Amino acid sequence: MSTSPQLVLVMGVSGSGKSFIGRRLAEAMSADFIDADDHHSPTSIAKMSRGEPLNDGDREEWLATLADFYRDHRRQGRSLVIGCSALKRRYRDTLRGGAPALKILYLHGSRELLLSRLRARQGHFFQGEHMLDSQLHDLEPPGNDEAFRVDIALSPDEIVASFIERLDA
Repeated sequence: MSTSPQLVLVMGVSGSGKSFIGRRLAEAMSADFIDADDHHSPTSIAKMSRGEPLNDGDREEWLATLADFYRDHRRQGRSLVIGCSALKRRYRDTLRGGAPALKILYLHGSRELLLSRLRARQGHFFQGEHMLDSQLHDLEPPGNDEAFRVDIALSPDEIVASFIERLDA
């Protein structure tokens, strides 16, 4: 694996495994991991807990904070993996403001698989089928020129190994 610091975004809709895969990837890379969900404002968390989707305005400060994490790690020469939905191209562009060479792992899967994962989850503020459908509607999937795309039907080990192989290429 590359010894130079890497700045990585693990993106996808809720239920795609951003946090789980992000933590595994960070461990494999000896990088720090940040779960973007931990940095939502209390207002945004309350909104999502009521089943209300966030709008672009709700996300602005949150995305700026995440970009700052990338910027700080880049300055310190430290690797960082952030798990974040980053549904729209402009959200990813905001994150690139802190990490111009940002590497993106896009976790995608069928609505049915995503929904089954969400139904099995407990203790998370993201609630409901409506919220998933809202995210799928808003999603601007990154192209192959922007991200490394991986189907979440693969095992976590396969996902992490394939992305690390891509980083090393």
